[in-house]
This record gives sequence, structure tokens and C-alpha cells, in this order.
Amino acid sequence: MSRSIGQTASVVVRKSITVAAPIALAFEVFTGRIETWWPIASHHIGEADCAAVVIEPHAGGRWFERGVNGVECVWGSVLVWEPTRRVVLVWQLSAQWQFDPALHTEVDVRFTAIDDQRTRVDLEHRGLEAYGADATAMHDVFASPTGWDGMLDQFVQVAGQSRA
Repeated sequence: MSRSIGQTASVVVRKSITVAAPIALAFEVFTGRIETWWPIASHHIGEADCAAVVIEPHAGGRWFERGVNGVECVWGSVLVWEPTRRVVLVWQLSAQWQFDPALHTEVDVRFTAIDDQRTRVDLEHRGLEAYGADATAMHDVFASPTGWDGMLDQFVQVAGQSRA
């Protein structure tokens, strides 16, 4: 069955997970150690293998990958930087997985301490209607086991085993 997204409809992927890590550590692993849980072997846009994924730790910073050849490929930018509570990243990769400065979707990640050893992480990837005719397909990609579901599962494992 095919679904269509109207031009004005809001298209959002929402995920919530709990990680066995204090809030500061969960935030650090998500933002500062992203290459430890991001599937860099399969989820990169550069021609060379990916060596690192970087989120520059300030509003206005870049979100990018660095290939083993040193070439940097921008994915977007940091819109909001509120350690240890929230980060909002602008995702600017097209449906063809190329950087598109005209595309603007947002990955809003909020960290809430459940207690001193557990953190709830709420991720909202919104604005997917910016993909136009590809909005439904992109929603389904981001909501899939190879999208945010799988990546957050890996994040839970890595953050739960990390030390400050």
C-alpha cells in the first residue's frame, strides 16, 4: 500500500530510548563520541571510507564526516547546543545522500536524567516534508532498523558500556 504526504503535512520520526548511563555521559557519547556508535562503514557519503564523524560542540558548528583520505563531507550543522540536556542538528543530506545546503530537516535530541545512572533520550527527526515527493520514503528509511532505530540501539550499547 502506498502512502503519500501532502505538501503541508508534518513528517516526523520520533524515538525514545533509555540508556544505562548518567546524563552527562549519555550526552558525551552521543555528541563527542558519535563514531563509536554511528555505523560509519555503511552510513557515510564520502568516496573514501569514513574515519570519523564530528559534531562541533557549539551552536553554528558543523556536523560532518572525515574520510580516511582527510576529505571532509558536511552533513549539516549544530542549531542548538545545550550540554547535557539537548542538541539540535540540521540534517542536510538529500534523498540521494548528497549534501544539499537548501535542504533543512532537524534532528532534535533531548536527554533527561531518570536517576543518577539512567538517562532517557528522546530523538525527533522533523521537517521531513522538505523532501517533497520523497518525504514518505525518507521517513521510512529514518524509521527503519538501518535508520534511527538501529543507530539508537547501538548508542544504548556503547553508552551503557562507556566510562566517563
